[in-house]
Amino acid sequence: MRVYVLIFNPGTENEGLHTLTANGRNTVLLFESEDDATRFALMLEAQDFPLPAVEAISEEEMQEFCREAGYEYRFVPDGSLAMPPEANVDKTDWQPDGSGQAAGSRDRGGTATLEPEPEAEEEPSMSQEEMDRIRRQLEKLL
Repeated sequence: MRVYVLIFNPGTENEGLHTLTANGRNTVLLFESEDDATRFALMLEAQDFPLPAVEAISEEEMQEFCREAGYEYRFVPDGSLAMPPEANVDKTDWQPDGSGQAAGSRDRGGTATLEPEPEAEEEPSMSQEEMDRIRRQLEKLL
């Protein structure tokens, strides 16, 4: 099965994989739907992140990469309204200017270096009503 992940600067030496950080652990979001991944990427951009590319990759390959790199992963089912946390870290491991340090690599016909993009200590919990309100607002934007 294919999943969608968010990549900063894909295909470059400064390629960065978006992760969430909670309790000192990096978690990669594996989106079932390309549309959901794109929505999440646009919400990151609205929080002043560079716009990440949405990349399709096999779920098994991403799970293996996460195990080898010591990352956790979370599957985001189609139709879920995953929201970026409101609080972001001030300094990331990945740098848009290429000054970040590599955290791991994977082989896809050539080696692509992936770096984590830590984002927040915890995801905020919201009521279903609040999530529905936000979903309606985002749907109006798209």
